[in-house]
Amino acid sequence: MTLFGNKESVKGKKSLVIYFSRADENYAVGYIEKGNTEVIAEYIQELTGADLFKVEPEKPYSKNYKTCCDEALKEKRENARPELKKYLDDISDYDVIYIGSPIYWGTMPMSMFTQLEKLNFTGKIIKVFTTHEGSGLGTVVADVKRICKGANVLDSLSIQGSLVHESKGKVENWIR
Repeated sequence: MTLFGNKESVKGKKSLVIYFSRADENYAVGYIEKGNTEVIAEYIQELTGADLFKVEPEKPYSKNYKTCCDEALKEKRENARPELKKYLDDISDYDVIYIGSPIYWGTMPMSMFTQLEKLNFTGKIIKVFTTHEGSGLGTVVADVKRICKGANVLDSLSIQGSLVHESKGKVENWIR
């Protein structure tokens, strides 16, 4: 787990979680029915009352872990912006935006870029979280700061994917 950044209160503010998560065959934990990042997103929802928006590419990644990795690397190398099943168009009703994803090749899956680049983050508070098996936050915080211009990016959290089911307390401490 990694925490860093400044501490501004998010208590009592209307919150939204924008996240990508993938189930199926997963590194270090085998087949999972719910993605690790989705588990953390649901913890945040339970603890804050936040709304959830799951980013889902029109063409899902393979259920096979190695094939998924190959697909994600190809997208990253091409700087792709995959089409999504649905888009979030407006976040003006929210004060705090939690942005979460697994780490794919050092950053977020490219579908997260597709979604985030369509939104206006001016004046928003952002808290980034990632799930991983050794990559920590990768370049996600820097990428979010670059994409989400005008936002105040606060402390971030990374949780090892194989430990998400034991991490609710860590998430709660991070939210405070």
